Amino acid sequence: MSDLLKMTATQAASSLLKKEISSVELTNAYIDAMETTSALNNYVTPTIEIAKKMAENSDKTFAAGSAGPLAGLPIGVKDLFCTKDTQTTACSGILKGFTPTYESTVTSQIWQSGGVMLGKLNCDEFAMGSSNETSIFGPAVNPWSAKDGAALSAGGSSGGSASSVAAGSALMSVGTDTGGSIRQPAAFCGVVGLKPTYGRCSRWGIIAFASSLDQAGPFTRTVGDSALIFSAMAGHDSKDSTSASVGVPNFSDAVNSSVEGMRIGIPGEYHMDGMDDEITRIWKQGRSWLEQAGATIVDISLPHTKYALPCYYIIAPAEASSNLARYDGVRYGNRVDAETLDEMYEATRAAGFGEEVQRRILIGTYALSAGYYDAYYLKAQQVRRLIKQDFDLAFNNVDAILTPTTPTAAFELGAKISDPITMYLNDIFTVPANLAGIPGISVPAGLSKQGLPLGLQLLAAPFREDRLFSVASAIETQAQFLLAPARSAGELL
Repeated sequence: MSDLLKMTATQAASSLLKKEISSVELTNAYIDAMETTSALNNYVTPTIEIAKKMAENSDKTFAAGSAGPLAGLPIGVKDLFCTKDTQTTACSGILKGFTPTYESTVTSQIWQSGGVMLGKLNCDEFAMGSSNETSIFGPAVNPWSAKDGAALSAGGSSGGSASSVAAGSALMSVGTDTGGSIRQPAAFCGVVGLKPTYGRCSRWGIIAFASSLDQAGPFTRTVGDSALIFSAMAGHDSKDSTSASVGVPNFSDAVNSSVEGMRIGIPGEYHMDGMDDEITRIWKQGRSWLEQAGATIVDISLPHTKYALPCYYIIAPAEASSNLARYDGVRYGNRVDAETLDEMYEATRAAGFGEEVQRRILIGTYALSAGYYDAYYLKAQQVRRLIKQDFDLAFNNVDAILTPTTPTAAFELGAKISDPITMYLNDIFTVPANLAGIPGISVPAGLSKQGLPLGLQLLAAPFREDRLFSVASAIETQAQFLLAPARSAGELL
């Protein structure tokens, strides 16, 4: 494996600053890795020439002494972020060929900090899915394989973002999380995935799924790398009315800080019937690691957790049906011509949207329709408030909460796509954080008996990502998860 690909982002940033390596060398190593791992279908729009030009510019900033904190670091971007003059499709047929004339705030901040764009990464269509199988480009594949060699899901919706970091074809990547779309893929692929507090990162320029739930976040190999890129992503944006006017500390300062004396909550409601024994085992192990690090474990209750999934699958589709109404074939995107305007709308949307997107639009439209709004959508919003209150009360007593990230390890591609309810259950541990607007992070903690990654999730009070980094770093130190998947750039080079 190329020594350049072995570096974490923090190590690479240090080597670049010391001029031990150049951005061009590092970027070329990742471009080669993108090609050797292309069978994993991570990238839907590689931007090789753009990456090379950005790398050259980064090297100039180092020579001039004006390099930003992400200067020269090769980064992949989920195809949900609008990128100026580069195709952005949300992995949907209705937007194939769409080229934005503007840049999302989050990616703009990353490029202003010196990051290098490797390309746009695969995802579920409009971020609707838990396995990356609803993408018009086909699924991203997990670089970890089952013992029988079967291809595994990289998770969703940010499957390409997680898989690229795990495979070594991106040093870091950016995704979005609406109900677990960063944390679940991170757990499946054995990388670190952070969902920030709602409002911590601007949503401007991100193609919307559910506006009150969507939040951008990073995928990295280590907790330290996550803090590094997150410091560049976060911040208030006047173009986003939901962006919080909250200061952005140097989150790297929280990494490796002591958890001595912290109180860590263990919610009884996350012990689910039929949960995989291996998930229970790694959860107990995480509890033990934090006790050894000096934290105090506290049993807590989040009584409305059992309502989170049905609550989410009313609110999210309702918001999606509203957000996706704009895709009508008139102003941009693909159009199917017909004799009348109504027929054109129907034909365009029927051809442009996939089955899962159509399903959620129908569910959401039904929940918002006259006669059902009060019974479904309004009731779900009331339950959402109760879920948030559960967390507010818990954080009066604990500094962070420890749970599993997913109910199972990665499953085979094709195993659940035909059963929507079973697929939706993948988000059972991650959805509550989105409904409450609190931050969460998934950290790789070990392997299953089948040799697949298992993740632990940490939750904290709003805008306390610093606590997440502290506790996640303690787990990372104890877990020593240094294994690489077989189908990575290192194995294939």
